[in-house]
Amino acid sequence: MSSADRALGSAEADARDVGALSAGGAVELAVIERSGMIESRHLGAAAVVDAEGRILRAVGDVHALVYPRSTLKPLQSLAVLGTGARFADDELVLATASHCGSPAHLAVVERMLADDGRDASALQCPAQWPLGARERAERRAAGLGPSRVTMNCSGKHAGFLRGSDALGADPSSYLSPEHPLQQRIAATIEEWTGEPVRHSSIDGCGAPLHATSLAGLARGIARVARGETPDAARLMSAIASEPWAIDGPGRANTVAIERLGVIATIGAEGLVVIGHPSGVAVAVKILDGSMRATTPVALALLVGEGLIDAAAADEVLSGLVEPVLGGDEVGGGLHVTLR
Repeated sequence: MSSADRALGSAEADARDVGALSAGGAVELAVIERSGMIESRHLGAAAVVDAEGRILRAVGDVHALVYPRSTLKPLQSLAVLGTGARFADDELVLATASHCGSPAHLAVVERMLADDGRDASALQCPAQWPLGARERAERRAAGLGPSRVTMNCSGKHAGFLRGSDALGADPSSYLSPEHPLQQRIAATIEEWTGEPVRHSSIDGCGAPLHATSLAGLARGIARVARGETPDAARLMSAIASEPWAIDGPGRANTVAIERLGVIATIGAEGLVVIGHPSGVAVAVKILDGSMRATTPVALALLVGEGLIDAAAADEVLSGLVEPVLGGDEVGGGLHVTLR
């Protein structure tokens, strides 16, 4: 057995000791109501944590492990910045983005690759359709198919390549857990969350994926949102100046950043983190992987802590949460049910 295999086995044992978030550790976070009766219930857990690691509110088991998926991107970007790699603001945000695949997003990723003497063939993320429904439809109408550049993590991968160059490391193996950049990323996650990496896997984009607790994830993003280091302040400034790039115009993360002055990132399988510049963040995991309730629950928790205005949160959600229809009439909707 190789040293890497032994390390993975140890991490898996630690993960079993801590435990992944289970049904027993989840509580009801939101419901879908139709004509006065609850039709669906969203179970999960959520943590509101400050930059010092104090848990301001825990809903469900916030110490159980979850796969943070793309909510780790701000911490991955900090590790890339730590290599000395240089980015324009829009490039840095694309390196942190789960982008919708608009032409503007693709242009930035292609510029990053071209400036570094590469093209899309250097990306090791899978070829996928754009994340945005409109962008997928437009690509199909143009007779185009999925590509590596249109995959929502392509900016992150272009950033990984640039970070590899800054380290003088082999760019062809930039996704290997043993690659110097990925070692830096794992160490950065441990440093900013305040937790050891107990379990690792592979994300959908092919990058190493390190499990965290919701409490640790929220703490890490709270520290980023506060701009705790020059690189964190640089990242926050870039996101504030180019919010369209992290998601897309009219989409949940971009709207939250534009209207509330926060940092927001989604993660596949029901994750969202939102960090407030005061140094507080909320991390939400919906147990069944649905994204429908993530942002409403996160904003409700920040409103409850007095960090954002309820009317401003409602304005953000009014354009994001679809009503429950009965024919042409609104017959219900999503309701956050935190206790």
